[in-house]
Amino acid sequence: MRRSLQGLPAENVDAVARHLVASGRLVDTDPERAWQHALAAQRRGGRIAAVREAAAIAAYKAGHFREALAEFRTARRMTGDDSYLPLMADCERGLGRPERALDLASTPEVARLDPAAKVEMLIVAAGARADLGQREAAVVALQVPQLRAAGRAPWRARLWYAYADALLAVGREAEAREWLEKAAGADAEGETDAAERLAELDGVVFDEEYFEDLDDSEETADESSDDSEETAAESSDDSEETAAESSDDSEETAAESSDDSEETAAESSDDSEETADEDAVLDAAGVQEDVPGAGDVPGEED
Repeated sequence: MRRSLQGLPAENVDAVARHLVASGRLVDTDPERAWQHALAAQRRGGRIAAVREAAAIAAYKAGHFREALAEFRTARRMTGDDSYLPLMADCERGLGRPERALDLASTPEVARLDPAAKVEMLIVAAGARADLGQREAAVVALQVPQLRAAGRAPWRARLWYAYADALLAVGREAEAREWLEKAAGADAEGETDAAERLAELDGVVFDEEYFEDLDDSEETADESSDDSEETAAESSDDSEETAAESSDDSEETAAESSDDSEETAAESSDDSEETADEDAVLDAAGVQEDVPGAGDVPGEED
């Protein structure tokens, strides 16, 4: 990222980089805050194409289509990148101008887009037809070779979902169900709500409050898990500290006991050696203690 910001004054690089990182992290969970961070980055680094692109994406996700369109146009002019065209066309739809979206979809540059961008433009163009009330034309617009292409292209789920949605709009529910099932099976990233739409066709009604409560429960469970892990870590630290202190006390007690034993043994040894020395002196001087029977000669009488 910093390489793309090399044209900025040194004092602005860190601030712009921080805002871009924050915008990227928030764009899917809190688009409005992401947009505010992107605006802050744009004010400091508007001459950088990557900054204008980030601002365009954040504005688009937050539903600020006029600002998003302006930023996409600027980024395209600065980079020459036509891959912004599908998003620009969708911004025109968001502004209530489906005819302009169709105009963009018919420009020669679209033919040079990569497969993923071409599919996105097909989806936008079909949506623009539906906006104009041309529902049958929207179905026809999506009947392209990519619809039945083999492989695991990442755009499959979105194309199949869009086709199913167009079929539902003209009352072809049985066919729509088939394509919704395909979309749900291919949508590993959760980009569509194909599974929910299938459930709705079966008469299952999803309560938004239920899902909000479920999200809150999961969040609470995550926080509880974090608290439990923290408590467990603290408990483990306390246990280790207590064990260490107990071990230190035991070692200290053992050391003191050992010192006492050695001191007692040393004193006992000193006493024994002193007594032995005294006995040796007395023996040498021919002195005997007053011990009953000492000095008596067996068989002699007074």
